[in-house]
Amino acid sequence: MQNNAVLNISSYKFVGLPDCHALRERLFERAAALDLKGTVLLAEEGINLFLAGPADSVRAWVASLKEDGRFADLAPKESWSEAVPFKKLLVKVKAEIIRMNHPAIRPDALPRAPALAPTTLARWLSQGHDDAGRAVVTLDTRNAFEIDYGTFEGAIDWRINKFSEFPQAVQAHRAELMGKTIVSFCTGGIRCEKAAIYLEQQGLDGPVYQLEGGILKYFEEAGGAHYQGACFVFDQREALDAGLHPSTEICRPASEAHRAPAAE
Repeated sequence: MQNNAVLNISSYKFVGLPDCHALRERLFERAAALDLKGTVLLAEEGINLFLAGPADSVRAWVASLKEDGRFADLAPKESWSEAVPFKKLLVKVKAEIIRMNHPAIRPDALPRAPALAPTTLARWLSQGHDDAGRAVVTLDTRNAFEIDYGTFEGAIDWRINKFSEFPQAVQAHRAELMGKTIVSFCTGGIRCEKAAIYLEQQGLDGPVYQLEGGILKYFEEAGGAHYQGACFVFDQREALDAGLHPSTEICRPASEAHRAPAAE
């Protein structure tokens, strides 16, 4: 393949999938026939996917997926690379597509927390407050080793080791969030779908938002403003810069936990 001929996509959707086991077989067969590599996670609460391959093949798989009305509005984020950053194809059924171990938080069955456009967040950070004059805090919901690659300037970092620790961390630090406008963020938005709902339930006396599309969408729409470093991704590219290219300036954390195949 020529340089940057590999299309990488990532996407998720919280939607009821009671047939996730049968769906797994169909999605695997179609992706294998197109020689795609990556990971697709399915659960009764939805789908989470990371795939790569020739652009025509990737888009053919997405088009096939969208024939199922539950995925008709799926809008995968795209980036390009010189080589496929996955070793094999995995399509798995899990208990959760992003593990929080908090069964009451089901985005497929609950109202979605308000989403904030990346350009709005960039403007708020530049002016130092939201449009109502309220102090804004950015809350990084990712794992500590991911944050070590890069995060927003001044972001709250509770040094959690896995996403299932997030509810406990909220309870331990609840006072520092009171009365502020909270913008939770993660790599592509999936963790914040659950995190923002949980935060909304805590009576924090201030609005709670999730950054629409996460850091990767922010890079796409707002560039690197107010962000320091790169964004860790769970594939062999390791981290992307604000131009959505593999980062050439990676300060690797001491932990080897980043070798895990998917976010928790």
